[in-house]
Amino acid sequence: MNTDPLSNLDDEGRSKINRMFDGCEEIVGIGHVANVISGGNSHSGSNQLNAYIGLEPSGKAHLGWMVLAETIDNLLSEKVNVTVLLADWHAWVNDKFSRDMEKISLAADYMSEVFRVLLDFPDEGDGPGQLRFIRASEMMDSGKYWERVLRCSKNMSLSRVRRTFSIMGRDEDSSDHDLSAFFYPALQSADIFELEIDIALGGMDQRKAHMYMREVADRNKWTKATCIHTPMLSGLKGASGRMDSYDHKMSKSDPNNAILLHDNPKKLEKKLRKAFLEIGNENSAVYEIIRYVLLPRIGKLNIEPKPEFGSPSSWDNIEDLISAINKGEVHPFDAKMAVARGLADVLKPISEHFSDNTELLDNMNKITGSQ
Repeated sequence: MNTDPLSNLDDEGRSKINRMFDGCEEIVGIGHVANVISGGNSHSGSNQLNAYIGLEPSGKAHLGWMVLAETIDNLLSEKVNVTVLLADWHAWVNDKFSRDMEKISLAADYMSEVFRVLLDFPDEGDGPGQLRFIRASEMMDSGKYWERVLRCSKNMSLSRVRRTFSIMGRDEDSSDHDLSAFFYPALQSADIFELEIDIALGGMDQRKAHMYMREVADRNKWTKATCIHTPMLSGLKGASGRMDSYDHKMSKSDPNNAILLHDNPKKLEKKLRKAFLEIGNENSAVYEIIRYVLLPRIGKLNIEPKPEFGSPSSWDNIEDLISAINKGEVHPFDAKMAVARGLADVLKPISEHFSDNTELLDNMNKITGSQ
């Protein structure tokens, strides 16, 4: 018996999947997408693949959004329809902006605009290769949606739900006083079924939620979406605690530990000066930024030390650069300053757009208390 989920695909089908999921750290249940590409029905019953990512409107954009945008762009290029679910009620459940829905709505407006810029303003709509933005509050008007939430909750123990709490940035014991938190994974699963999603996208921190969804699909004999997970960028200070808790990830909740998409060149240089990079240790956000953000976008990293400290060099392979740093051929400080300059280049479109369209960013600065 052939157990290869790609066995029905021709060479072009396999190449299509490789292009769609290039840069993903993990793919779970690829058989569903392979079946659609080879002529089977998608979740919606058509031959169109629908993907989604659910994001809480909870603050200003950080560099991790660029990693997600890279995969979204790959999907759009392969004529997949991609929905960005602006998870406003999910943010409310998760106590963002002190559950002020007006502020959450402003953050959703801002989030939409950032992704438009990151994706170079793609066509919007519900057709192939188009991007669409939907708010959770829009879906929740449907009685069918709440039936799905109940079905996604049925026969799931509280201990099973607790194991998913890391998707909210909480530990397992954090929400015994908050019943709404126990509905969060059911809400997230219901979103996928309500939107008839074939590809669920998220960072590796969303894996537990996606596995919960696939378990629900098995119990109810519903279509089980393929799940794709992008790498997580670590905070600039380095990892701490349990790695599977993702408490080391880059997050806008600590701006000094993250690169925000609105950081100017001076701020980028200041943050990179303090970023953790240790000779002989490959676990550094600096290396992750080179690997997942800079090389995919600019192809190479140009290192330009002061003349008295060495000669300029150019690197298009992260492993070679790490080796050179470990051997003392490239100084860590020079590598970090090269990363700061590279980031200034890739973030320039964000800076230019929001300089010409200031209202959304001004609103975000007001509600986050930042500049």
